[in-house]
Amino acid sequence: MLVSPVQPRTARLRRTLGLVVFSVVWVLAVSGPMPGYAKDMPGMKALIDLQDVFVDLAEHVKPAVVNISTSGAPTPSRSDRFRQRPDSPSSGSGVIIDKDGYIVTNNHVVGDATDVEVRLLDKRKFPGKVVGRDPDTDLAVVKITSKIPLPTVPLGDSSQVKVGQWVVAVGNPFGLESTLTVGVVSALKRENVNLSRYEDFIQTDASINPGNSGGPLFNIRGEIIGINTAIINFAQGIGFAIPSNMVQDVVPQLIAKGKVSRGWLGVGIQPVTEDLASQFKLEREEGVLVNEVFEGEPAQKAGIQPGDIILMVDHTAVDTPSGLAKAVAGLTPGKPTTLKILRNGEQRQLSVVLTERKDESEAAEAVPAKSPESVLGLNIQDLTKEIADRLKLKETKGVLVTKVEPDSLADRGGLKEGDVIKEINRHAIENAEDFRKASEALKPEEGVLVRLIREQRGLFVVLNDKPE
Repeated sequence: MLVSPVQPRTARLRRTLGLVVFSVVWVLAVSGPMPGYAKDMPGMKALIDLQDVFVDLAEHVKPAVVNISTSGAPTPSRSDRFRQRPDSPSSGSGVIIDKDGYIVTNNHVVGDATDVEVRLLDKRKFPGKVVGRDPDTDLAVVKITSKIPLPTVPLGDSSQVKVGQWVVAVGNPFGLESTLTVGVVSALKRENVNLSRYEDFIQTDASINPGNSGGPLFNIRGEIIGINTAIINFAQGIGFAIPSNMVQDVVPQLIAKGKVSRGWLGVGIQPVTEDLASQFKLEREEGVLVNEVFEGEPAQKAGIQPGDIILMVDHTAVDTPSGLAKAVAGLTPGKPTTLKILRNGEQRQLSVVLTERKDESEAAEAVPAKSPESVLGLNIQDLTKEIADRLKLKETKGVLVTKVEPDSLADRGGLKEGDVIKEINRHAIENAEDFRKASEALKPEEGVLVRLIREQRGLFVVLNDKPE
């Protein structure tokens, strides 16, 4: 724990901050501009206390914040449309978290480099070794060795972070070393920002600029509560930091073995929308819908089926695909896990032994063709072994969508050429004849539930006869 004058002042700061703001605004409103230094103005002492908190904080944390540079440009990531980067090969930041010289930074800062240069506030330079990286959280660890003690700062508990609390970002924006900016936490648990696979970001309005990536986000106690990773480049005052608790989960594995082992369930999943909730006879949108179960994987062995709705993983409730992915990924492969699911309106508990997560398969190309029209506004053909091989599918049952008529029921529902239909209204579709029989009995005004395979991943869609 960091020991400094910062801590005793924080309680007093919280008690007086409201009085300070009110007093200063009231005096200025009543008296107008005041000449000279109004040291006796009401609330001035509290303002000075507030100022001293940030001054002391800066003195204690800045020495542990480093500049990291590589010999080549960082590897571009799929989130470049959000991240702003400098023009130089790299000017990222990092923070020393222990006396052994381990430094936490972003994976996109080190890129594919194995060796980097680390520069401290006191101008000392060290060769750094990238000991581990995790693209799924955009975290990496760099190691340096020093003959004299290194400055460090502690990791805090991000579960205690509240919206509205003060935060301080430190880094090297635009190559300007050891820059400190102040703001507040503006939101928590941000997902679907498309920056990394596992997202649980702290959002802040503390100024974060190119070069801040990999640098720490502090609370006013001088504890790291996040690692700054990105900004939205078309907005002002919106930055994102990886929470420190995620850092504490990932970094020990990166130090020990250079990578992270995560649990793998082996299912395709999607959110439970209002339309899907209605089709599955749910009172509200809850849980995460399983749209595909991969052959030979833990989910299949445990008896999970397409159409199951996962409500809980052990004791953690899940209601978004990202939340489920994080819950499963955080579990140890090889250990039994309990899933609470909803199947046909009934709750069940299943025990599943997770394996280690595998890399995603490559996307397949759609195969165009022609066949008879259907009432849904699409053409289909049997899924032959040859087509399945071209699509890199393991099975040959189902029908391939070869054409989607514009503004048809299928088009409005989002079906695409190359989709493989596996079920209609929970009835298995193994061939074109099954499809035609199912199509004849449909009532589009009541909605049509379709399970399909798209680019090797399962998906449920609801087709409604309601043009936009």
